[in-house]
Amino acid sequence: MTGLMRLGVALGAALIPAGAEAACRLALLLALDVSSSVDEAEYLLQRDGLAAALMAPDVQGAILQGGGGVAIAAYEWSGRRQSTVIQEWALMSTADDIAAVSTRLRSAERSYRRFPTALGYALGFGATMMTAAPECERRVIDVSGDGITNDGFWPQQAYRHFPFGGVTVNALAVLGADPAVVDHYEFEVLHGPGAFIETAQGYEGYEQAMIRKLYREIQDRIVGAMPDPQAGPG
Repeated sequence: MTGLMRLGVALGAALIPAGAEAACRLALLLALDVSSSVDEAEYLLQRDGLAAALMAPDVQGAILQGGGGVAIAAYEWSGRRQSTVIQEWALMSTADDIAAVSTRLRSAERSYRRFPTALGYALGFGATMMTAAPECERRVIDVSGDGITNDGFWPQQAYRHFPFGGVTVNALAVLGADPAVVDHYEFEVLHGPGAFIETAQGYEGYEQAMIRKLYREIQDRIVGAMPDPQAGPG
């Protein structure tokens, strides 16, 4: 474990109060793409879209009305060694908790700009970070990106060599930069029972896609081919 990861573990533990584990139903780790295919305007749409999605009424309701808090953390990823924690593990059980996490995410400064897409390494980083999460009923890594792996080992190798037992990996594929992104996320990135992919129409559609995705992840909903418009956000 790197010095950065050790620091993240220590800070994350400090943000989660004693006894929180017993009340946690989901540990949700969000991974944001900062590879070279993401320009500055797109980065802001991604970062601020996530922060806004957490504040959306449907998402807040899913967190606060589910019986037990949701622990959340986030990191940015791109090249082989370019993964950086931007939100340590924190338990969200009140509206103030959610607002505090949203504010911290919105104030994050971009960690990298000029590196390729190393999804295998990014997932390995996430699996290691997940070992520092509180004890929760479910563990989910939520990976966003707009391109396919072009550096280092691929996601399926990460799943063989890192601790992914009991961890589900869902994906948010941002359309526009690479026509192969959906297939790559669907066949290489999704992992574990119930794993699913959400799509965004460019980064302009990122916030709404993230609202749908967070709602589904937090509610642990199984969505059929024709979703019920009354069942959640559209």
